[in-house]
Amino acid sequence: MNAADVMTRRVITIARDGKLEDAVRLMLENRISGLPVIDEAGTPVGMLTEGDLLRRTETHTERRRPRWMEFLLGPGKSAADYVHAHSRRVSEVMSDELIAVAPGTPLEEVVKKMESARIKRVPVIDKGRLVGIVSRANLLQALSAVAHELPAAPQSDEAIRNRLWQEIDKTDWAPRGLINVIVRDGVVYLSGTVTAGSEREALRVAAENIPGVKAVHSDLVWCEPMSGAVVELDEQAGDAAGVKNR
Repeated sequence: MNAADVMTRRVITIARDGKLEDAVRLMLENRISGLPVIDEAGTPVGMLTEGDLLRRTETHTERRRPRWMEFLLGPGKSAADYVHAHSRRVSEVMSDELIAVAPGTPLEEVVKKMESARIKRVPVIDKGRLVGIVSRANLLQALSAVAHELPAAPQSDEAIRNRLWQEIDKTDWAPRGLINVIVRDGVVYLSGTVTAGSEREALRVAAENIPGVKAVHSDLVWCEPMSGAVVELDEQAGDAAGVKNR
């Protein structure tokens, strides 16, 4: 899937020369936490988000730094903070750095951008024009749409076992040479050794996600790799997670 598959095409924007009060009203009325800012030609030039409105004089939350820090930063930074907290123009409060994606950008890349920049939405731009926006809500909607699309259930215990080994082979955390998998009547039995408790839970999830699996029983032992000590896994934690220890 790519950005165009999940993006919202009707994008609510605010003009760069717009008033801050109008932007706030738009955000509240439409229940959104950010607005793309556009210039006179309709070209995206920035974003105005809730984060840009946290430090405001109206709510008495403007930034106040210690004297020594103001001295180090110089008067220029304090003056810029003053403008950000007091100005009622969108252009002087918005974030100038525009992080955007193209319609064909894979969702994996979209999520990477959102994570690295710690943002909740990214505009989608095609040939300089704003054509959509991808938010966290769009990603959740995409997840909801595909969550029920499971592959066909394996027809035999052997098929389940083979599917699980295929999944294990794709990972970089599973100690393949230290574990064993047996499947009987749709029940998966895991035995052997793991080097971290989280590996057992990951193996349980991998097995549970295979269509046709009725239950997962674990006899896995956690061996601490540095000392070689065997650590008893928490049986109650395993039961709560859906693992039945035998």
